[in-house]
Amino acid sequence: MRTQADRPAVTVVGLGSMGSALAGALVDRGHPTTVWNRSPGRAEALAARGARVAGSVAEAVAASPLTLVCVLDHQAVHAVLDPVAGKLAGKQLVNFTSGAPEQAHEAAAWAAGHGIGYLDGAIMTTPPGVGSPEMMFLYSGERAVFDAHRATLEALGDPLHLGADPGLGSLYDAALLGLMWSTLTGWLHGTALVGAERTAAADGAADGAAPTAATAFTPVAARWLTAVTGFMNTYAPQVDAGRYPGDDATVDVQIAAVGHLLHAAAARGVDTALPELLKGLMERTAAAGHGSDSYASVIEALRRPAA
Repeated sequence: MRTQADRPAVTVVGLGSMGSALAGALVDRGHPTTVWNRSPGRAEALAARGARVAGSVAEAVAASPLTLVCVLDHQAVHAVLDPVAGKLAGKQLVNFTSGAPEQAHEAAAWAAGHGIGYLDGAIMTTPPGVGSPEMMFLYSGERAVFDAHRATLEALGDPLHLGADPGLGSLYDAALLGLMWSTLTGWLHGTALVGAERTAAADGAADGAAPTAATAFTPVAARWLTAVTGFMNTYAPQVDAGRYPGDDATVDVQIAAVGHLLHAAAARGVDTALPELLKGLMERTAAAGHGSDSYASVIEALRRPAA
């Protein structure tokens, strides 16, 4: 096991919930960690754990070859770092501040103009997950910067370099959050549907049987998501090729199936907006000539939004 002296020094600028988690993971893994925040009080807990608190942002970025910044938005990034760009010249910067791909491109251009190595980062976990090797941290931008600091970045989670385009991290972040929200909302809708059925049964039952709880439905749903992952892996090559053989289940079949979901929800007083949205998307896909194709062909409707 390496001692602290063997590990590269790192600076963390911004000590909100996520920035503090980043700094804490680095301290816990033996990295000499310098921290700075506009409100100095936020550094106290980290100082007690062994972090060094800088008196200024200039002092902070001068202390390490690598600086991680995690602040409210890109405007705050510039407010904090523009005055010390000269101190960062010849060093490397990883920007974990959330933003759009276009903002990542702008930040990368700013960094290049000041001789700063730049990576844009996306943290695919909440603060308690920082430091777990199972959590993904996405990076895009200069591969040489990523390779030089990969061992340090592994202290935060599993580092994945997506490519040289600095906007890819932000783009993947948005896409993956969309996947998360869609999946969680589908799970919640299913939980409401199953729970409503059991509630109605319990109201008329002599034994007062309890409705199905989310904890009872969820293991079945989670097992189903394993099959859904298989569908994704099957459909990915179809999407890349633009050919959607309907040899498993066609869009027309799915339209009939979503009708059953709509009926079941309406009959039990559960909101139907989500299945109506899905049905409308499938119907647009079929109207475009993909009714006999696989569900993967729905991407054609997504690529051409309705007027």
